[in-house]
Amino acid sequence: MGLVYPYKDTIFAEISLIMIVDSLKGFERYLNLHSRFAAAYEFLKKNPPESLEAGEYPIKGREVYCTIWEGEAKGLELPKLEVHDSYIDVHILIDGTETIGLRDRGRCMGDNTSYDRDKDIAFLEEEPESFITLGPGNIAIVFPYDAHAPLIGTGKIKKAVIKVLM
Repeated sequence: MGLVYPYKDTIFAEISLIMIVDSLKGFERYLNLHSRFAAAYEFLKKNPPESLEAGEYPIKGREVYCTIWEGEAKGLELPKLEVHDSYIDVHILIDGTETIGLRDRGRCMGDNTSYDRDKDIAFLEEEPESFITLGPGNIAIVFPYDAHAPLIGTGKIKKAVIKVLM
């Protein structure tokens, strides 16, 4: 099955959003952007990410869940861009330094790209057009129209990714 982009004509919260980069302390500012962000926020208040071991943590079934990942960054070569159709990603860097490559999904040629519906992911051939670097305590809220290439860098990284069903 080819890649489907169901949100290309959707206006979120009646504004045009781009990926949001902030501190974890600032996440509360964005709760009104999606009704399920509140569940993620409450989880983070009760479970500081730095206290969690690697693994998956259900928050609200498969509607909202958290994955803690720990390992080596992928190096400085650019990984393939990834996109999601069903989930918003909230990346939270816990330890290390991570660079994420970005490209507007509308500027990608994904028509013949294989999409894994079970994992909600497709990989694109284009390269990122811009980059952001996260340090401990930073978050990046990545929407379905944000093609992104995470884990660029060197050294160990520990991060949380909260998946929020659209």
